[in-house]
Amino acid sequence: MAWDFETDPEFQEKLDWVDRFVREECEPLDLAFPHLQFHPLTPERRAIIDPLKEEVRRQGMWATHLGPELGGQGFGQLKLALLNEILGRSLWASIVFGCQAPDTGNAEIIAHYGTEEQKERYLMPLLNGECFSTYSMTEPHAGADPTLFKCRAYKDGDQWVIDGWKYYSSNAKTSSFLIVMAVTDPEVSAYQGMSMFLVPSDTPGIEIVRNVGLYGEALNEGSHALIHYNEVRVPADALLGGEGQAFAIAQTRLGGGRIHHAMRTIAVAQKALDMMCERALSRTVSGGLLADKQFVQGYIADSYAQLIQFRLFVLYTAWEIDRYNDYKKVRKDIATAKVVMPTVLHDIAWRAMQVHGALGVSNEMPFMGMVHSAAVMGLADGPTEVHKVTIARQVLRNYKATDGMWPTEWIPGKVDAAKAKFAEILELEVGNL
Repeated sequence: MAWDFETDPEFQEKLDWVDRFVREECEPLDLAFPHLQFHPLTPERRAIIDPLKEEVRRQGMWATHLGPELGGQGFGQLKLALLNEILGRSLWASIVFGCQAPDTGNAEIIAHYGTEEQKERYLMPLLNGECFSTYSMTEPHAGADPTLFKCRAYKDGDQWVIDGWKYYSSNAKTSSFLIVMAVTDPEVSAYQGMSMFLVPSDTPGIEIVRNVGLYGEALNEGSHALIHYNEVRVPADALLGGEGQAFAIAQTRLGGGRIHHAMRTIAVAQKALDMMCERALSRTVSGGLLADKQFVQGYIADSYAQLIQFRLFVLYTAWEIDRYNDYKKVRKDIATAKVVMPTVLHDIAWRAMQVHGALGVSNEMPFMGMVHSAAVMGLADGPTEVHKVTIARQVLRNYKATDGMWPTEWIPGKVDAAKAKFAEILELEVGNL
């Protein structure tokens, strides 16, 4: 029986290096250059960022989610989980390590479904950290429900024409290309009638109507574009994968994306718990340390319990993905991690904020951003409610209805069955009384 909770010593050394590197080199970038991770590097920022990327490469930790043939290390999901729960502490860290979302997912599907020409044109610059990309899927009226999508792509000679609207296309304003999901055959099911296209950002007809921001950002200064594809023409070789393959490609991409969100969320929740504990040991109120107050002790205990359960479940799910090499087979547990994630982050960040008092709700501490991130995680890659339905359906497959009137655990029936099983012994005992 194999059952182990230890990290390989050699890999642990790498993780220790990553931990120091993120703390000393990446986290300061979040403060010096906030909200600029997905912007092209200025000469000044490049002088800082490029040497960091080179050091990551020297350490063999660049784009580790990809195989050696693409310049990565081919880490399995378990190793990625241990890595991402460190990288998630810093918004810049994923850029420096070549594993930023949504580019990681986009790179994965281009590597898997793209032609050699598409890989050369789109994948290699992405892997080299020289450009950013956008995954343009959701629509204003439909959200992430593909059965309601209206954005069309139709053939016109040797070209495809894309026409319609997309919403929340993240980083479109700074991306070099977009992966667009469009209906190519409205006469069949949405799951067979959609295709994906690789579209350069400077293609005529791409109209960014506005850049939607998150709460706290100025209007039209965000990074989540509302895009009108106004008869955008692309050549036939812009098709990614086969015609009608978009849904299958999307599931390949989103399965990994969901569990990677969970991995990074561990880091944010751990950071909130760390700050809570530091504050509890540093602040004296009502004649004693916050750490001595039972309410605060309850906050700390509840937060630790939530975090450790969530972390172990994410690691287990990552292990399952490695074992089966099939996202579909682990769909239930990926969905479960997705469902649990926003609640864990919200609860721990909220408690930490409360322990910090008025300072906690100020813009001098990061807690409101963490709480808002929890709300975002409840919607990213599909809303929590949809994933709960997926979980329930998957769980119910392992059960069947009872044949009779009473439940199988109905005690009177089980008593009768037990008496029948041991009838001879029971008769002897009664006779000896």
